[in-house]
Amino acid sequence: MNRRRRRHGEAGSVDRLPLLVGAGVVAVAAGAALTVGLWPSGESGASSGGGSALAPAPSTTPSPSRTYPLSQTPRTIPAVRDHTPARGPGWRPAKGGRVVVGDKGLADEGRLLAGELKLAYGGEGEPRAGDVGLSLTDEDAGAESYTLTVKDGRVRISAAAEAGVFYGTRTLKQEVHGNATAPEGVVRDSPAKPQRGFMLDIARKPFSAAWIEDRIRELGDLKYNELGLHFSDDQSFRIASDSHPEVVSEEHLTKAEVRRILALAESRHITVVPEIDSPGHLGAVIAAHPDLQLRNTQGVATRGAIDISKPAAAKIVDELLHEYADLFPGRYWHLGADEYQALTVANPASSYPQLATAAKKAYGSDAGIADLATGWLNDRADAMRGHDRVLRAWNDGFFAGGAVQADDDLQVAYWTGKEIGARQPDEYLRAGRRMLNYNDEYLYYVLGQPNAFVYPDGRRIYEQWTPLVVRGTKPVSKEYDDQILGASFAVWCDLAGSQTQDQVAAGIRMPLRALTQKLWDPRTPASSWADFKGLAEKLG
Repeated sequence: MNRRRRRHGEAGSVDRLPLLVGAGVVAVAAGAALTVGLWPSGESGASSGGGSALAPAPSTTPSPSRTYPLSQTPRTIPAVRDHTPARGPGWRPAKGGRVVVGDKGLADEGRLLAGELKLAYGGEGEPRAGDVGLSLTDEDAGAESYTLTVKDGRVRISAAAEAGVFYGTRTLKQEVHGNATAPEGVVRDSPAKPQRGFMLDIARKPFSAAWIEDRIRELGDLKYNELGLHFSDDQSFRIASDSHPEVVSEEHLTKAEVRRILALAESRHITVVPEIDSPGHLGAVIAAHPDLQLRNTQGVATRGAIDISKPAAAKIVDELLHEYADLFPGRYWHLGADEYQALTVANPASSYPQLATAAKKAYGSDAGIADLATGWLNDRADAMRGHDRVLRAWNDGFFAGGAVQADDDLQVAYWTGKEIGARQPDEYLRAGRRMLNYNDEYLYYVLGQPNAFVYPDGRRIYEQWTPLVVRGTKPVSKEYDDQILGASFAVWCDLAGSQTQDQVAAGIRMPLRALTQKLWDPRTPASSWADFKGLAEKLG
């Protein structure tokens, strides 16, 4: 579905608001007492005298209007980047209020918000007092930027694309959470980074479809736009297959479950990014096809590694890639390419002479096994280009020097500097590559905390990490900021029984909130960690 249509919308602010029947202010006849019912301000800055209504006050001359203090910036996660304050009572959901849309393409966003705020969905139309209006505009703005205006007793959310409108509704949902009031004025907001992700390893540990759907709802409210699914590894293959049912583990997601996950993700403007990791981490596939197992000269099997000198190895992986490309319609695809164990031994050519021979045959007498692995990566990329995908691979699947280089359009998913022959992020960036930040120092949640991993701390992300901190704790130069497209938090299930699904959800809660703040707004957060954590607890 094309989610980029544009229409006209409105924005504005106000200094004084006339008394409105049904909008929280009631004026009685001259000579009688004036009762002013104000909505509680919550944290919006709208005046309420400290309660839900001011006590009746005697007045011989009723005032025709009331002056409100300037509103305060709404408190949301991530924080809005710009708010123009205004004077007025603000807005909160009330009986009789509606959500209306200016374009039928916004019906999904409108119905979702109406259900969340317990308002009626009014279809296409202009917002009245008490309503929320959603509209598309022709302005030249990013697809994820939006304007949210509270004025004249109503809310207007406008954007150049449906994604922006959706993010505006997420802001409004947080503003009025807990019976609070959306402050008067105008929010203008947009993300600093275009890719804001969460990756889940469902290969080593099965997660239920319901749990994944709950995370999608959480991610959508936090303005994430990617969900990575690492569903094939040495332990298991977790999604049903028609082309190779023999590789699928007993506990897996059906394609019907995957389609429901994809539909929910689309409704939250989240792209699901699948990963079939090869040529390493293919143990589940090899278990069903042991003839494809890589073995050294002594006949010892190499864990998870497929023998890439065999044409049958490429055939089965490509058949799986083509099948799942039809299932997953998203823009991005992760090819894996990390930790091919043939390249971790002291002398790969002597241990795996069949690979060395295949490399020379394919790429010339100077080629080595790293070149053969790079050629494998490029060939899998070619298979996926027919499906019009943006492709990425782990940084340790890119090798320096050699006769063959990874294709220029492959994005680097940089996760570690611990691999053999590790290269600094700057080397990839100087070559002009675009990069996703998966820094394992801050963004890796590894179940059981093996190999010196420690569960990420939301405070550490909030106070120390930025998208420029790609490896370890040291940032790369600001000149590369545009090449770093964003970041992804990752849950890896190395010791799968170490935590339950509920424990994982609780453990990642604050790191996810800290990360979205740092990806949405590049500035140092205005709130202390204690205030940020308190806000997260308040918003639920």
